[in-house]
Amino acid sequence: MDDTKKILIPIAVALLALIVYASTFVVQQWETAIKLRLGEIVRSGYEPGLHFKVPVLNNIMHFDARIQTLDSRPQRFLTIEKKDVIVDSYTKWRINDAAQFFRSTGGDTARAERLLAERINTALRDEFGKRTIQEVVTEDRIELMKALTKVSDTQAGELGIEVLDVRVKKIDLPPEVSESVYNRMRAERERVARDLRAKGAEAAERIRADADRQRTVIIADAYKEAEETRGQGDGRAAEIYATTYQRNPSFYAFYRSLDAYRRTFADQGSTLVLSPDSEFFRFFNSQDPGAAAALSGSASFPGTAAR
Repeated sequence: MDDTKKILIPIAVALLALIVYASTFVVQQWETAIKLRLGEIVRSGYEPGLHFKVPVLNNIMHFDARIQTLDSRPQRFLTIEKKDVIVDSYTKWRINDAAQFFRSTGGDTARAERLLAERINTALRDEFGKRTIQEVVTEDRIELMKALTKVSDTQAGELGIEVLDVRVKKIDLPPEVSESVYNRMRAERERVARDLRAKGAEAAERIRADADRQRTVIIADAYKEAEETRGQGDGRAAEIYATTYQRNPSFYAFYRSLDAYRRTFADQGSTLVLSPDSEFFRFFNSQDPGAAAALSGSASFPGTAAR
């Protein structure tokens, strides 16, 4: 009898442990779960911890309740201008209704992502169709992503999914559109460059004309001042000459003649053809001994012939 008990007690303990194990399940902190009875949902929204079930009759489905990332493939959409853009986006989502998620997708995460991607693409197509290219790449981009998140969350509610954020990573133009856009941009930049060059040339001409005007005025003023100074000098010289002439007309005439001889015969190769009794040689023919001595001591003109 004792041997029988020794055998039955471990078996009973093992059976009890097996029954307890089959009758319980654990929900982790990062999970959500639903209880099925013969394929029909009987309960959902379990809190993390230890829970009970009826073995064989009940089946437990576990789902990841953490935030998931859906990285969509780049898609082509039309703007309000009927211009194609290639949009690369991603979505942050999580399961917020496990029962609805199971009914909509059968608990298949891959299927859920396909259905969610279709709804995200529809929302992107609608939102891009309301905007121009400039609006979706500038200040309206933040508003665009907020609108996308709101619309996508509403559409994803039927899947038991909450959409937390929809972000546009990159917006590209198709190659055939990019070339025309770049050509327009290049033409616009060239137009701006030409306009700036024209304005620069206009400013340069204006500065050059003003500089030429100032140069002409300065030269004219300088010429006027020089002529006035020269006139004053000539007047002063004439005054000095007149005063000197009045003091001693004979000596002044004699001095002017000497100066004329000196300047005339400075070039020793010069030849003058003059009459000996001309006015130019009046001091050569003078009978005044003082004048003749002064003349002979003041200048000698080698190589000069007078006839």
